[in-house]
Amino acid sequence: MIHEILPVGPLQCNCSIFGDETTREAVVIDPGDEIERIVSILDRHGLTVKWIVITHAHIDHIGGAGKLRARTGAPVYMNDNDLSWIDMLDTQAAWLGMPTPGGIEVDSRLNDGESIDLNGATFHVLHTPGHTQGSVSLLIPSENKLVAGDTLFRDSIGRTDLHGGNHRQLLGSIKTKLLPLADDVQVVCGHGPGTTIGRERTWNMFLRGL
Repeated sequence: MIHEILPVGPLQCNCSIFGDETTREAVVIDPGDEIERIVSILDRHGLTVKWIVITHAHIDHIGGAGKLRARTGAPVYMNDNDLSWIDMLDTQAAWLGMPTPGGIEVDSRLNDGESIDLNGATFHVLHTPGHTQGSVSLLIPSENKLVAGDTLFRDSIGRTDLHGGNHRQLLGSIKTKLLPLADDVQVVCGHGPGTTIGRERTWNMFLRGL
């Protein structure tokens, strides 16, 4: 499977593009900004977007979703518990000193235990609240990968000091949903370098005692 990771926007959110090499269908996760760059990669691989998936509704992860939906016609999937963040897009933009993105419409809800399928590659939805109440991670067993959004980072975890954040809940999500995964599962973090579950289990100081 094609997998391109593209850091976008002022906060360098890691946007993931997964593409099936047979059907040329794609899933785009967290198109936070720089839609032209994302579309350029899709065009280079000859991919058609089937789903746009949002791990959580902070502007750096969702800011470009409306534009990508308009360009491709693909539906936007997100957990209901983050809908209030969409109503705060102008406030979020002001925090970063950037223009407010156009309207973003969510077409389908991502609930814990659900999945989407890309020609046999299943993206399992894990609801991992704590960074926000609607945060989700996506496990793709056929690729041995986890797209963790801002729940888990290399040597760190997501911040919990913004609206809807809860430190204890975040640690609980990591303990119950992520740490049970195999050590060799590759983690695509919302920002910065990737890691593995085993590395974070061993070295991440925030997870000691879990």
